[in-house]
Amino acid sequence: MRRTFHKMHGLGNDFVIVDARKQPFAVTSALARAIADRRTGVGCDQLIVLEESDQADVRMRIWNSDGGEVESCGNASRCVVKLTGARTIATEGGLLQGEAAGDEFEVTIGHPRFRWDEIPIAYAMDTAALPLSWGELRAPFAVNVGNPHLVFLVPDAREVPLETLGPEIENDPAFPERINVNVATFVHNVLKLRTFERGAGETLACGTGACATAVAAIATKVATSPVQVDMTGGSLTVSWQPGESIRMRGPAIHVFEGELELEALA
Repeated sequence: MRRTFHKMHGLGNDFVIVDARKQPFAVTSALARAIADRRTGVGCDQLIVLEESDQADVRMRIWNSDGGEVESCGNASRCVVKLTGARTIATEGGLLQGEAAGDEFEVTIGHPRFRWDEIPIAYAMDTAALPLSWGELRAPFAVNVGNPHLVFLVPDAREVPLETLGPEIENDPAFPERINVNVATFVHNVLKLRTFERGAGETLACGTGACATAVAAIATKVATSPVQVDMTGGSLTVSWQPGESIRMRGPAIHVFEGELELEALA
């Protein structure tokens, strides 16, 4: 059996997108891992499946490269807006709104959530400065922007050994649903960001990571809105004020269209 897919990316955070609105597409963890494999599959950070929705123009489901299904993905949301023209997108992390913005695409991802049980964290603590540390990283800001994030504002994000600390923090028992890890430096009015995504590892860019980091920087008065967030793959602009929804603007690129041979991936 063959299924058409689209390969897209937002700042190098890449996706295989399957439109299942007319023909269902059953995904298992094993199939998601096989499609995401960069040697024997198509290769991607996340598999995206589009389904019908009774509350939005389209429903978006997301599987990370480790086969785990997650709630939200900011970069993928912009790609879905470009691919389908959808202005509303239903996700497990909430209802998103999107629109074209010149050559870029803007997605509104709702209000950040700050309570410890909304992140979620295993027990009550101050989410503005968690009393936890891992190596040189300590007292992070925790926020849920459709999926859970920790933000560490550090003197030089380039110097953080994220390849070793990322997996340790992601899988810490304090985070029952695991967690995304962001390290950022604010310099010359720009947030310089690296993100270790749960289930995917360090990626070239992370849209929800950029949103979480901007919220943390604005909430702690390190930065003001709107703020530019630079990642290895490129830049996003994030706007947020307390009491408002988060808005994220940036590019979305369609790379190619192809066909999956599902029997070969089984």
